[in-house]
Amino acid sequence: MATQPQSSSSPAKSALAQLSGEIHACHRCPRLVEWREASATAPPRRFRGEGYWARPVSGFGDPDARLAIVGLAPAAHGANRTGRMFTGDRSGDWLYAALHRAGYANQAESVDDDDGLSLCDAYVTAVVRCAPPANRPTPAERDRCLPYLVRELELLEQVRVVVALGAFAWDGALRALRGLGAEVPRPRPRFGHGAEVVIGDLTLLGCYHPSQQNTFTGRLTVQMLDRIFSRASQVDR
Repeated sequence: MATQPQSSSSPAKSALAQLSGEIHACHRCPRLVEWREASATAPPRRFRGEGYWARPVSGFGDPDARLAIVGLAPAAHGANRTGRMFTGDRSGDWLYAALHRAGYANQAESVDDDDGLSLCDAYVTAVVRCAPPANRPTPAERDRCLPYLVRELELLEQVRVVVALGAFAWDGALRALRGLGAEVPRPRPRFGHGAEVVIGDLTLLGCYHPSQQNTFTGRLTVQMLDRIFSRASQVDR
């Protein structure tokens, strides 16, 4: 695995940029549109005066990545504020620090979309692209958004490992892979931290979501998260 950020001139780069434009203009889910915009107009005190992205959030990273990381959705005052997945919140603090330790990121912090962060051999995305109330998208909202994940994974032709952060992302990743024509095993693989299943030429790894609910309680530790990305780097060789 490369240890320095790369720039890519691959066909995937322009195709992903075009897809990002489509995602940013999406208004398919009225409830999510209302919530993401309401969150921007009534921010907590620590973010007052900051401009909010308040639009759907596209994926971020290396177009030639062999590792894709799939989350649930943007946080109302994280990526919904910054415009970049897992940026500007506690979950992102954990995720990007782990990616830096594993050699996938050039720095351990992700504060805003212009902070110099670059990913090498990794791409970060989510099942749902707008911040949902209580972090709970409805099944209909998931299904309307899922084609974006399908198309991202289709364009990321070098991906060999998908890390799903949480049960919702695990379910979404399985649905997306099925949408790409992959044969998902039956019975359907169950989510768990460290769960691993081979689907076609991809390996899906389960990881507890680095939410404060998990990290503050010790359900997810730094060592547990590092082991997931260590395993991912072994698989994608």
